[in-house]
Order: sequence, then C-alpha cells, then structure tokens
Amino acid sequence: MVEKPTVRTSLDIPVPLHRRLHQAAARQGCWARQLILRSIERAVEDSAPHRPKRRLSLDIPIVSSTGKPFDLNNQQIHDLIEFP
Repeated sequence: MVEKPTVRTSLDIPVPLHRRLHQAAARQGCWARQLILRSIERAVEDSAPHRPKRRLSLDIPIVSSTGKPFDLNNQQIHDLIEFP
C-alpha cells in the first residue's frame, strides 16, 4: 500500500487532555495519532458546505395557481404576444 504524502506539524496539548487522548485511543484499540487524524477529518467534513440531499423538483409548481387553468398551444401563444 502506498501512503499518501504527509505534513508534520506540532501541537501543544494540555497534559490532562493528552492523558485522556491516550486513554481514549487505548479504549478504541488504536494509536493516539489515528484518533487525532479521524477527529480532524470529521471536523473538516462537518465544516464543509453541505449540498442539498435532492434537487428541487420542477414537475410540480412551486407556487400553486389560484386561477382557472388554460390550454394554449404554441401558435395561440405566438398570436397573443406582439413581437417587434
């Protein structure tokens, strides 16, 4: 398996939090590094703009009509509209 390129960074973590981090990693059966990376990935995904789950359907009217329905063909519409 080819590993992705990485960037080394350093982070100052308070001692009590560092201790709890290693305890949580041990409970989950992983290294603290893995727990940190998963948490960062989750935070980045949560902050990304969310797309709507489905697109707006244009098959039904967005605003319902209160008038009488009418049936016009293209020629009738063309005859009603004055073109220059």
